[in-house]
Amino acid sequence: MPELPLLRRFPALARLARASFGVYPTPVQRIALDDGRTLLVKRDDRSGTTIGGNKVRGLEWLLGNVRSGERVVTVGPRGSTHALITATYARPLGADVTVVRWNQEMNDAAWRVAARLKGAARIIDARWVPAAYLVAAAQRARGARWIPAGGATPLAVLGQVNAALELAQQIGDGECELPERLVVPLGTGGTAAGLALGLRVAGLGTQVVAVRVVPRIVGRLGRVVKLANATAALIERLAGERVPRVRTDDIRVEHTYYAGAYGRPLAGYRAADDVERSAGVRLDDTYSRKALAAALAQRDHLTLFWLTFDGRILD
Repeated sequence: MPELPLLRRFPALARLARASFGVYPTPVQRIALDDGRTLLVKRDDRSGTTIGGNKVRGLEWLLGNVRSGERVVTVGPRGSTHALITATYARPLGADVTVVRWNQEMNDAAWRVAARLKGAARIIDARWVPAAYLVAAAQRARGARWIPAGGATPLAVLGQVNAALELAQQIGDGECELPERLVVPLGTGGTAAGLALGLRVAGLGTQVVAVRVVPRIVGRLGRVVKLANATAALIERLAGERVPRVRTDDIRVEHTYYAGAYGRPLAGYRAADDVERSAGVRLDDTYSRKALAAALAQRDHLTLFWLTFDGRILD
């Protein structure tokens, strides 16, 4: 495996435990749109050998020192790809995985995720989000390793900082042009936070457009910026050098494509379906289709769409 750009930039981070089940760098695809524009697509659906997607990068750090026989507990909605990917990669390391779930509005991809999760983890269903966290807290009290919803911790965000530095290297190598904006779904915020911080570290002026797919109380700009800067502080503490901070104007939260509920399909945006067919990518209705619709609406300057969903989940 080639050395991660993050470790080349901050060699001191190499002393952190990290599992290695990602496939990097993920390619950047150029798509010619019907109106003559070009859309760049960062194919993070190819980030993992078994299942890809944006969560693989963070879980390498969260599961870095998991021991055989250890218990891991996480939480999420019924169709959580984070929960599925956590179980997919933790079990081969010898861990026993428990997922505490709450209800969500289901779509085709969410049903398929939920079905696959049944064979990958012990599932505890809770009616409400607070109840799920209470059950998870009881598991943690018995010694289980805790991974929060979406894996949104500064340690996991290192994986997304690396992703932005990877993109910067691809731009420098001529694989793609420098985009004016980078469009990514906004759930628990770890991906948007890490990409914004990585772009800052790389000295690139690309703005992160975070397309909210969760309720406003979760998908808040302040929450994303706080997570990004907590990650900057972590790097600074370990590397012993100054790390730039993310500003509020580095990220723009786009609220238009939420559709009223987590998991509710977005109606009336057929252009995303056309791109899905012509580019050979596969989308889910919870995250990636909404983000792609937002990316296609950016009509001035060059846009990069960060594909966070692995269509193999649908097989």
